[in-house]
Amino acid sequence: MSPETEVLLSVRNLTVDFDTPQGPFAAVKGVDLTLRRGEVVCLVGESGSGKSVTGFSLMGLVDAPGRVAADELRFDGRDLLRASERERDALRGKDIAMVFQEPMTALNPGRSVGSQIAEVMRIHGDISRQAAWERAVALLERVGIREPAQRAKAYPHELSGGMRQRVMIAIACALSPRLIIADEPTTALDVTVQAQVLELLFSIQAETGAAVLFITHDLGVVAEIADRVVVMRAGEVVEEGDVAQIFGRPAHPYTQALLAAVPDVDAPRDRGRRLTPRARAAAQGTPS
Repeated sequence: MSPETEVLLSVRNLTVDFDTPQGPFAAVKGVDLTLRRGEVVCLVGESGSGKSVTGFSLMGLVDAPGRVAADELRFDGRDLLRASERERDALRGKDIAMVFQEPMTALNPGRSVGSQIAEVMRIHGDISRQAAWERAVALLERVGIREPAQRAKAYPHELSGGMRQRVMIAIACALSPRLIIADEPTTALDVTVQAQVLELLFSIQAETGAAVLFITHDLGVVAEIADRVVVMRAGEVVEEGDVAQIFGRPAHPYTQALLAAVPDVDAPRDRGRRLTPRARAAAQGTPS
């Protein structure tokens, strides 16, 4: 496969502006971003760096007073800048999916979690209500929720934070998307549940071959999962490289400062122990 056909997402000169009482505010300034098929790219930076806004803009979820512009925005060769809203709606959920940071604000509190998973399949596929429900129950089992037939009838507030995030992963992966955008999906979880959710997300990624844009400020997580790292500061990309380069030879002072602020984060550990399929393949000396 040539480098051109490997590219799944190509973004050039992405900008996102918001109108404020003090005047226009540039949340994202001229960001370039490329994701290849099956690749895990971590978008990192402190709070307010523009990383989450970047993810939302790629999903088409920035509403007024926000304004999104780019020189190029292509998904699998398709020009999203010229795509109609209907065409972009067809991509969302089916080919591009998002795991949100806070499930309680992303899930509908007035509907059971099973019905919300089933709805994704009914919107994007020719499937009966009963078949969609059965598939939703199967997905809940796949993401590790016990008694899935009963839990499917539960409302979001009746589930723990870890279970709600598993539901979000089930929704995102329901139609085997080619790109998953995960916006700080483990921030509100304790360390044990965080590890379980990450293992789940990347085991599904290994099965489907999806690319993942993982947005986080947790450099410990980055060291475990990333193929490449993109560092953002104040709306701009200041450094980009593979995970070994960023952790072992950071070039930008901001990247150096981020790493220095987390004293227990060293260079990535044995790549055979990391979660990404490409990392495992590299460790085993096999093509990925």
